[in-house]
Amino acid sequence: MRIAVFDSKRYDRAALTAANGAGYELEFFEDRLNRSTVPLAAGFDVVCPFVNDRVDEATLLELKRLGVGHVALRSAGYNGVDVAAAARLGIVVTRVPAYSPEAVAEHVFALLLTLVRKTHRAFNRVRDANFSLDGLVGFNLHGRTFGVVGAGKIGRAAMQIARGFGMQVIAYDRSPDPAHEAALGCRFVSLPELLASADVISLHAPLFPETRHMINATSLATMKPGAVIINTSRGGLIDSAALLDALKSGQLGGVGLDVYEYEEGVFFEDLSGSAVQDDVLARLTTFPNVVITSHQGFLTDEALSNIATTVMQNVADYAAGKPLANAVRP
Repeated sequence: MRIAVFDSKRYDRAALTAANGAGYELEFFEDRLNRSTVPLAAGFDVVCPFVNDRVDEATLLELKRLGVGHVALRSAGYNGVDVAAAARLGIVVTRVPAYSPEAVAEHVFALLLTLVRKTHRAFNRVRDANFSLDGLVGFNLHGRTFGVVGAGKIGRAAMQIARGFGMQVIAYDRSPDPAHEAALGCRFVSLPELLASADVISLHAPLFPETRHMINATSLATMKPGAVIINTSRGGLIDSAALLDALKSGQLGGVGLDVYEYEEGVFFEDLSGSAVQDDVLARLTTFPNVVITSHQGFLTDEALSNIATTVMQNVADYAAGKPLANAVRP
């Protein structure tokens, strides 16, 4: 079994190689998988793309022609794959539905604490021998309301952490499970109520057509003035232009982003020697109450190991003709 791993970094190579107990042939490409790079998949049985690769119908048609039968995603999200086209072509798509929910949930609070206690600004001041505290007043998380949009595994892990800080927890989910209310000490509410009530809003929803831009000019206007938004899920959940306007008006107290609507070609890359071409992203980086990380919520030893193990198990099940527990279907 030959596997072409696209959009790979050093940490991907280390984790996948360590998990390759079956001895499959792995070849790593730094290129993202798309229409232009798909010829690199010639001679391989499986391709392993990442979250920002673009596996559209044209790419899948070429993969089919090249004899590739399995797209083994090493991410939970699969909005970059035309799943319906893959099914028509008889190409199997699998994903990693859960790796380390705690890794992403903990990153939520890394962003949140940085914002509300302004440690990023304090760090830069101290490096310049400026020990003044002016402008660094934050607020306690204890007693504040933490709103989770999407009560899946990561959302529930974030709720548990929030409870540890003494926060009041509310949640919105399309299919709320009453058992979680008692177990997590949360209360399920409608999305409008959550947006109007929460001091901190943490997004953990998948990106579908119906969730794209769920945070937009209208919903931002209904939020509590000074609210903080954290997005570690999918960039497309937020209308970036509307977010910029809400920051400029002062409606938002802070924003923490580990994902961005137009991150493809930017995140995971070193662009320090060139100008950022995305005007909205460039403007967002100028706000003192905005913290942006480059899609690193998953980046822990534990999560990388879990991702690699699941990918290899998906490939092994495919090779053996076994049922695919993590198959993605239309």
